[in-house]
Amino acid sequence: MIVSVNSDPNRSEFDLLLNSTISELNVHAQKSSQKVATLLGRNLEPYVRDVMTDLAVGTVFENSIELIGGQKFPDIVAKKYYGIEVKTTTQNHWKTTGNSVLEGTRVDSVERIFMLFAKLASPIEFRCRPYEEVLSEVVVTHSPRYLIDMNLEKGNTIFDKIKTPYDSLRKNENPIRPIVDYYKSKLKPGEELWWMDAENDSKPSNIVIKIWNNLSLKEKQELKNRAMVYFPELFGNKGDKFGRLAIWLVTREAVICPNVRDLFTAGGKRDYTIGNEIYPKVPRIFLNLFDNIPTIVETIMQTSAFELSEYWETKTTDKTKLFDWIDLVAEHAKKIQDAKHLNVKQILTELVLK
Repeated sequence: MIVSVNSDPNRSEFDLLLNSTISELNVHAQKSSQKVATLLGRNLEPYVRDVMTDLAVGTVFENSIELIGGQKFPDIVAKKYYGIEVKTTTQNHWKTTGNSVLEGTRVDSVERIFMLFAKLASPIEFRCRPYEEVLSEVVVTHSPRYLIDMNLEKGNTIFDKIKTPYDSLRKNENPIRPIVDYYKSKLKPGEELWWMDAENDSKPSNIVIKIWNNLSLKEKQELKNRAMVYFPELFGNKGDKFGRLAIWLVTREAVICPNVRDLFTAGGKRDYTIGNEIYPKVPRIFLNLFDNIPTIVETIMQTSAFELSEYWETKTTDKTKLFDWIDLVAEHAKKIQDAKHLNVKQILTELVLK
C-alpha cells in the first residue's frame, strides 16, 4: 500500500535511529526488567525519549527529539516531521486500542508516524512499525478509534479493507464516512452500526441507560411514533421484525425494553371508523398507527430524507418521503393475515390528507 507520494527527509537515518532505539530498549528489558516493567502508560514516554536522544547524538536528529506530552498525538516528535506514538500493555499479547480516527490532536508538522509498542508482560519486549501498518480495525469507546495489532500481516490493515490509504483518510474532511460505509457493507440482515458518522443529524445517545417502564407516557408514545416512522417492517409478518427497533432503542435512545413486541401488539383488536366507513377487528399495531397519524406525519416531515433513507434502506427525497413511507407500510401490511380486509394504503392516504 502506498502511503505517500512524497519522499521522507532523512528516512534511512531515521529508520536506523528507530532500530537502534528498539534494540537498546530490548537490552534494557533484559538487564533491568523489574524497572522497565514499572514504566506503564505515560511513564514510558520520557524513558523512550531519553534513549532516542542519546542515540541521536552525532546524527541529523541530534537535539531534535521532543516529548510532546499532554493529549497530543503522537507522543514524541523528531525533527518536527517524524512522530512516535508509544503504547504499552501488561498482557502477553500485541493488541490494544489506539488513537481516534479523527486525529483532532495531531501535531500539525508531523507527516510520518511510527508505533512503538511495549509488551510489559514477561518476557518484556519492544517493537516498532509504521503506524498505518498496524491498524487492523476501527472500534468504538466514546468515539471511533483504531485497533492496534503489532502482528498484523501486510495487506490486512483497515486501510486495505476500505481501499483508502492512511494519509488520504486522515486528510479527508470526513474520515469516518469511508469507515461507516465499509462496516455497513458487512452488516447482516437486522444488524446496524451503533455509532453514527458526522454526516448524520441524529442526536447522540444518552449517557444514562433507562428502563422502558420508567419512562413517562409522553416519552413512550414519542418513541413508539418514531419507531413506526423508522421501521416500516413493524407492520409486516417477519419473525425478526422487531429486531432493528430493539437495537435502535438501546444504541440510539439508551432505553432497555424487555418486551418490544408488546409495545405495539398488546391490547387486542377493535373496530376503527373513518368518516362513514367502519373497519372491523383492526389489529392493535394498526390502531396505534392510525390513532397517531398527525404526530407521525410531523416526525416524517421533520426528519431529513438522508436519515430516512438510512432507516428504510431505500432512497427517498424530501418531496416524496411521506408517500414513500405510506407505500412501505402498505407493502408490509399485505403480508398480515388479520389485515387482509384493510386497504392500508388508502386508509393512510385518507388520514394524511384529512
